[in-house]
Amino acid sequence: MSVESTKPRDARCSKLKLFLASMAFAYFAKAFGGAYMKSSITQIERRFDIPSSLIGVIDGSFEMGNLLVIAFVSYFGAKLHRPRLIAIGCLIMAVGSFLISLPHFLQGPYKYETSMTHSTAINSTESMLPCSSNHSLTDVDGTPDLAARADCEKAAGSSMWVLVFVGNMLRGIGETPIMPLGVSYLDDFSKEENTPFYLACIHTVGILGPMFGFMMGSFLTKIYVDVGFVNLDSVTINYKDSRWVGAWWLGFIATGTIILLSSIPFWFLPKSLRKQGTEKDQCKDLELSPEAEQDHFLPDQDHEEKEATFKEMARDFMPSLKRLFSNSIYSLMILTYLVAVNGFMGMITFKPKFLEQIYGQSASKAIFLIGILNLPAVALGIITGGFILKRFKLGVIGAARVSITASVCSFCLLVVQVFIRCESAEVAGLTVTYQGIPDVSYEPQTLLSQCNAGCSCSMKQWDPVCANNGMTYASPCLAGCQTSTGTGKETVFHKCSCISEMISPSQNTSAVLGQCSRKSDCDRVFKMYMALSVVGSFISACGGTPGYIVLLRSIQQDLKALALGMQTLIVRTLGGIPPPIYFGALIDRTCLKWGTKQCGGRGACRLYDADAFRWTFMGLIAGLYLVVNMMWGVLYRKIVQRQKKLALREQAKENGVEENGVNGHANISIVQNKDNTEKESTI
Repeated sequence: MSVESTKPRDARCSKLKLFLASMAFAYFAKAFGGAYMKSSITQIERRFDIPSSLIGVIDGSFEMGNLLVIAFVSYFGAKLHRPRLIAIGCLIMAVGSFLISLPHFLQGPYKYETSMTHSTAINSTESMLPCSSNHSLTDVDGTPDLAARADCEKAAGSSMWVLVFVGNMLRGIGETPIMPLGVSYLDDFSKEENTPFYLACIHTVGILGPMFGFMMGSFLTKIYVDVGFVNLDSVTINYKDSRWVGAWWLGFIATGTIILLSSIPFWFLPKSLRKQGTEKDQCKDLELSPEAEQDHFLPDQDHEEKEATFKEMARDFMPSLKRLFSNSIYSLMILTYLVAVNGFMGMITFKPKFLEQIYGQSASKAIFLIGILNLPAVALGIITGGFILKRFKLGVIGAARVSITASVCSFCLLVVQVFIRCESAEVAGLTVTYQGIPDVSYEPQTLLSQCNAGCSCSMKQWDPVCANNGMTYASPCLAGCQTSTGTGKETVFHKCSCISEMISPSQNTSAVLGQCSRKSDCDRVFKMYMALSVVGSFISACGGTPGYIVLLRSIQQDLKALALGMQTLIVRTLGGIPPPIYFGALIDRTCLKWGTKQCGGRGACRLYDADAFRWTFMGLIAGLYLVVNMMWGVLYRKIVQRQKKLALREQAKENGVEENGVNGHANISIVQNKDNTEKESTI
């Protein structure tokens, strides 16, 4: 008899463990895909020749898809087969990832703008003549026929980015059921004391996802986009070039496959399980119970749960919503989170581009460093914040103090980062004059100079060459180069008239393909910036868990589900979608040299005004976090005031009980106190 009763229990236990392992894998897979999408933003922007503002819209499509179904999934999902809904969600995410990679197979080979031919005849010894009075590149500056341009745009597949937009939206739709349904399923059928441990295991595995996502993004950025489809010896650029596009599509096939695999176990799990450890010990440690602390922080409330019909719930929705947002601390917490998420989303989306343009790092190295340094620092900070709360047994005020301290310290480090800079890249006619004098006020028409006036150069072309004097020229023609030797990446341009103006006649007047490296001290400055960035990420993350505790403890028990749902809705809507768009639009305004599409339209930006970019990007982030700190100050004051009122109320209640106990009216006094407390607004 005992053997027969043990088998079903062991089966139930194994199914719960299977669900736990499946959830951990699903968390890893979705975080892996999300991080890889962030790491591929710059590559997608270059591949489709679109501005940063549009890439921000594409990045925000994930949140758009998420918001389309979050209300339906959160409310009706719990009444349906939750594991299968999670499996369907993973399947949709996988389809979205595969759809994002599809444009690569529908478009032709990537053709970057260059003054050299895309011909595969790499062994040709014919010398090029960059500077020529009858140079064909002058045709590029003309306005093509509208019909011809339309045909060209269609042939180039310039609108293929729409598939990336739709695919990313599908990823957002598919991700929706994983967290709410997975966590509720686990909480329903596991021991109460085991649930926090299970959730910690899931989140710990999930933390690995972004690290692997950014590392894969860094690796694939070094691989040319058309690897296996073109002769790589004919490619004249390398992964450090602003025109380079890595094999971004390959990563989405990999992430889609992993997400697809993560869906398989959920198809075989039951709709429900018997709760783990039904014979569990009923004794509870009230001192460590979050409900005990919440009951102390909030006024007395009736915890009695009643079965309600859908009509009654709908009728009670607006009053509950009004009661929730009349809670000033909750409303301020939501606004604080909203501003902070705006700063974080803008930072994580465009930080690789920032490291490229300001510190001269390659896209691959920038992505790798974020994944290997910043993300682990954030994960360690979140764990540290939770440890501090538990170690010192901090209440609501203590948690608020930790959050404020972390916010202020990280903000101070952020302000210091604003002033850390490298010397701007020296590009003749854009950041310096042809005589090497710095002047950031120059417009593109100053690309022409006396030294290249007779060359009939295109001013739209971006095919940078580096001279021995450390100056970059926008193209071999604009450098006044007369001849060239070598093929592919080994091409060298000679007799460059613009270079000879700046050096003595005995020096070399040749130039090689690619932009010149930054000055040597830039590496030291960059290391200083990254050190401050990593420390700031850790300190900022230390305040994450305490801040969330403050939010949870300031909500009445019967409004907690609604409060967390509204927080998710508001923060994702206003904190996930707009930041990449307005950050991208502001960054676009700092562009000095736009690329040119094959059909003559404006492409992706090739070179930014480094100082303007730095002040715009870092200044906007610092401004948002300054607002966050000010709001935390107001919040802390309100929390302290509320705590004092509750302490006085408790003291008055105890005094009333003692006095009325002597007079024999203790019961009446307690009832009156409770009634008065329920009428007062709570936080």
